[in-house]
Formats: sequence, C-alpha cells, structure tokens
Amino acid sequence: MKRPLAYITAAWSGDQNADAKQAARYCRAAYEAGFSPVCPLLYLPLILNDAIPEEHKSGIDIGRDLLRRSHVLVVCGDGVNEDMKNDIATAGRLNITATTLNGILTVKGQGRTEAGTNERD
Repeated sequence: MKRPLAYITAAWSGDQNADAKQAARYCRAAYEAGFSPVCPLLYLPLILNDAIPEEHKSGIDIGRDLLRRSHVLVVCGDGVNEDMKNDIATAGRLNITATTLNGILTVKGQGRTEAGTNERD
C-alpha cells in the first residue's frame, strides 16, 4: 500500500536535540496514521550549516520543494511561528491540505470500538 507523503511542521524550540526527538515522535505518529512522514528538521542539520547564508537559503528551498511534493501538511504542537505560517500559506497556494496531527489521529480512530477493533469485525 502506498502511503501519502505528510510534511511535518512545528514551532521548533531551537534546541536541536530536543527538536529532533519531538520531530521523531511527530513522524512516528504520522506513520502510524498511515502516512510517509517528511520532516527536513531531522536530516538537513546533518548536511547543511545554517550559519552560512547560502546553505540556510538552500535549506529553506529544500523544505519548500519537499512540501510541494507532499499530499498533506501536518501542523504539530501547540504554538504557531512564522516558519509554520509560511508552510501553511505555501500549502494553501498549492492546494495541499493542511491539518493538525490531532486531526489525522482523530480520523484514524474513527470506526473503532472501545476494544480498538473495527465495528464490522
């Protein structure tokens, strides 16, 4: 079964280790909901130096390209920052559905009984 690409965005704290752990949790939840998660935060810092302006711009461009290829934008966490607003606006211009992680997890849970089985079972 082919999984649709889900671009993961959040208001990252700036602490690379904490952000990577949180991003991995968001990606895992998206995967369990049936998506192939895409989160540039998890790998771009490994290959690009954000302190170099050209590489910083390349990181933004790579992220936008990955968003363009995605089927859905998944907005995670409680806050919204400028980067997230840009992701949401880009998704809107490209007619890419934007939803929250809670939204996809709620939809995934529909049709389940208390025991976690489908009502038809």
